[in-house]
Amino acid sequence: MKKYTILIAEDDDSNYLYLMLLLRKHYYLLRAMNGREAVEIAERSKPDLILLDLKMPEMNGIEALRAIRQAGMAMPVIIQSSYAFEFDMRIAMENGASAYLTKPILRPNLFTALDELGLLHDELQPLKNK
Repeated sequence: MKKYTILIAEDDDSNYLYLMLLLRKHYYLLRAMNGREAVEIAERSKPDLILLDLKMPEMNGIEALRAIRQAGMAMPVIIQSSYAFEFDMRIAMENGASAYLTKPILRPNLFTALDELGLLHDELQPLKNK
């Protein structure tokens, strides 16, 4: 099975560490500390997926998502945010997000989103609903 590359754009260390613990065994992981860095790493590395925090320094998640899409990059982007308002979800989806996950991110929700995007590693299938 192919080992996909995921760019995690997350400025909070504890949130990044949590995602890293869930994903590192089955995915190659890259990290961006802010939205501008996320765009630069995405352009350079062409990851299979971007997990993009909505609220980041220098360039927020929506601005970074717009820049990614304007640069012609079509990889799936999952917006992650503690904002669970319909408005925030709608703005993200209108700007090209593939999915929207609210924090705290629960393992089954993350794995379901990865599965829906065709990026869930085979070994994680049994864990999706736990």
